[in-house]
Amino acid sequence: MKTYAAKPAEIERKWYLIDAEGLVLGRLASFIANRLRGKHKPCFTPHVDCGDHIVVINAEKVALTGRKREQKIYWRHTGYPGGIKGERAGDILDGRFPERVIIKAVERMISKGPLRKQIMRKLHVYRGPHHPHQAQKPEPIDFGALNRKNRIEEF
Repeated sequence: MKTYAAKPAEIERKWYLIDAEGLVLGRLASFIANRLRGKHKPCFTPHVDCGDHIVVINAEKVALTGRKREQKIYWRHTGYPGGIKGERAGDILDGRFPERVIIKAVERMISKGPLRKQIMRKLHVYRGPHHPHQAQKPEPIDFGALNRKNRIEEF
């Protein structure tokens, strides 16, 4: 019996919609990373991009447990000596691009390599409840209902 290896032409991609309001960031990012990679499919092949498209709405309403909103720092470097800069997660969520918190969390859960860029193109994150992907008819996923720990009830 031969091992099955999926070919890019054989892969069937679906579109899914997730409302991030009140969902725990790390658990959500882990779920999204698995779906983007295609690990939930029986035809998963490590060297082929088998994943689905994920649309995330209400990115600014994602929940961080504990005091991560004040204490978690996202570091970046300008490229110049002494050019390390940090920004707190709460400032990013309250700022101009709150969707970057979800994008970075998912991106850091996908292994580095040639496929990462290809996989990340299938993630579509929007700060509000509206998105331009109605024509693709994304299926909603109620991620909060899968496990009671996935949602914080304060929202």
